[in-house]
Amino acid sequence: MPIWKKSISIEELASIHVGTTVEHLGIEFLEVGPDFIKARVPVDTRTKQPYGLLHGGVSVVLAETLGSCGAAYSAPEGHRAVGLDINANHLKGATSGWVTGITRPVHIGRTTQVWQIDMTNDAGELTCVSRITMAVLAPR
Repeated sequence: MPIWKKSISIEELASIHVGTTVEHLGIEFLEVGPDFIKARVPVDTRTKQPYGLLHGGVSVVLAETLGSCGAAYSAPEGHRAVGLDINANHLKGATSGWVTGITRPVHIGRTTQVWQIDMTNDAGELTCVSRITMAVLAPR
């Protein structure tokens, strides 16, 4: 059963990120499922750190983007979702190709949500795991 309370699609997600960090970094939305969102970021000159690895902060941007979108689209109409806390464990470096993230809810509550984001390289190896806690704000 889908968890989405608002109309969501790859096209919708891409359109709300025009002119933002997401677009600048080349993040692409790939799939929306009944309880997940998938996107990827290129490992290129925009996203690498001096050692030639995907910058850890870029992994966190991908994670926050996915978790925030999940929370925003699963919150009731008129409500807003804002980040409270995010963490990331970097497990394996990526030097080329793409890193793909998938987010799924751990908890969808009335005032808070927790989302898990798993990121993998092109070989399917886990590169980073992240968890974001979101506050759900009622309309004023």
